[in-house]
Amino acid sequence: MTLQQVLDAIKAYGSEQTRNTLMKHGAVNTYGVKVADLKTLQKKIKNDQELALQLYDTGVYDAMYLAGLVADGAKMTEKQLQRWVETSRSQGISEYTVPWVASEHPAGWKLALQWIDSGDEKIASSGWSTLGGIVSMKEDDALDLPMLEKLLKRVEKEIHKAPNRVRYTMNGFVIGVGTYVNVLEQQSVDTARKIGLVSVDMNGTACKVPAAEEYIKASRNRPGGAKKKKTIKC
Repeated sequence: MTLQQVLDAIKAYGSEQTRNTLMKHGAVNTYGVKVADLKTLQKKIKNDQELALQLYDTGVYDAMYLAGLVADGAKMTEKQLQRWVETSRSQGISEYTVPWVASEHPAGWKLALQWIDSGDEKIASSGWSTLGGIVSMKEDDALDLPMLEKLLKRVEKEIHKAPNRVRYTMNGFVIGVGTYVNVLEQQSVDTARKIGLVSVDMNGTACKVPAAEEYIKASRNRPGGAKKKKTIKC
């Protein structure tokens, strides 16, 4: 499929109801396409890396989301990942799409550590989400455990003073480490207890901030326990 053909298909799938829902969740420049429909297009596009890059560059929310599903993050350059994080104008893109591909890249860890220091809320959120994605996929012996311990302490000190969506993704990072990094489960639970409930403005939606300790315990107590993921794309 060509770029124009995909954009036409995206527009055809759009609905006002879904558009309004996405906009309540922070999406901008969206046709209002359901994820299930984007995944239908993903199956047609398959692994067209160049088309994925073109889709992201359109600035259309639905196309950018689809780009993240299609692109192989490991094949992107650091420059491309940096451009993606700097041009992600919606929280759905900054907290999901960008981390999906960044977590697949060999330099994803390095970039994420840079991003969490950004004064831009969306870039910092991408960084914390990427770190959470990496710990859910990489085996524990391939992770920088001392740095993860430092990051947990950083969350404990900074989360309640951090920008709105950074608070949300910091909380998600604690959940990710506690769920998927065995040796840091207890430290993550301790961090969750210390930070307590995290207040995040959810734009009037029914979404809630997960209680980190409860979420970690529930994830680890489910049948089969918490197993590392092959991908965080969804």
